[in-house]
Amino acid sequence: MPENRSTTPLAPQVHTCGDRRRLEFQPGMIQSEMLLSRPDHLLLRYARAMMCFTLFVPRPRHILMVGLGGGSLLKFCHRHLPDTRITVLELRADVIALREQFMLPPDDARLRIIETDAVSYIRQHPGCADVLLLDGYDETGLPPALGSARFYADCLRALLPGGVLVANLFSYDEHYPAMLARLMLTFRGAVCHFDGIAGNNRIIFAARPGQGADGRAVRVVRLVRWRRVCGLAFLNRWLPAWQLWRLRRQSGAGSD
Repeated sequence: MPENRSTTPLAPQVHTCGDRRRLEFQPGMIQSEMLLSRPDHLLLRYARAMMCFTLFVPRPRHILMVGLGGGSLLKFCHRHLPDTRITVLELRADVIALREQFMLPPDDARLRIIETDAVSYIRQHPGCADVLLLDGYDETGLPPALGSARFYADCLRALLPGGVLVANLFSYDEHYPAMLARLMLTFRGAVCHFDGIAGNNRIIFAARPGQGADGRAVRVVRLVRWRRVCGLAFLNRWLPAWQLWRLRRQSGAGSD
């Protein structure tokens, strides 16, 4: 998140009720939620939907995440994608300081959590990731810099050939049409989403072409659009659950 977003950001609040622990920046606005008994489980629909990036890039070598929150996506990927390196960019030290309360694994050869401005970091690291997950909300919403044309262009450069960007946007955000248009322009139309899998969260997938005419990520974008045109979008409601089951089975972790 950009340095100049807020002069006095609200301190993150951690609330625990029974087996559930959640992170909030404003009362009632849940940023992240976890089960204490199953810390790697993905509770929130939008987080489960974002994991559909594995349809586009099944075996990512490096995932770059923007926004830490309670680390739900980090924990799931760390457990169920054991051959993948993960780098998380988080501007706020007070959010990073909560990592033990949300049972995040320590930094190691596969995982790094970096306190940094994601806009500057991504601009300075071209060709660094197979998957780029954008979920950099703060207490006032999505910082404008994380939806700008320049930022999306830097994201495209940060992706390796055949990579995919995944952006968590709100469908009711007044800036949503403009952000979607910027993604369409930057990624030359290789953009799609799955209807009905994350409520008001619109999870956008944007593919960078791979080596050769068509990479897998671009082909999946075309398939998603074909299903929508043919009236098969109703199948999407089961897609995240099926994909998470497949990842758990593939990693040999069983139920998380």
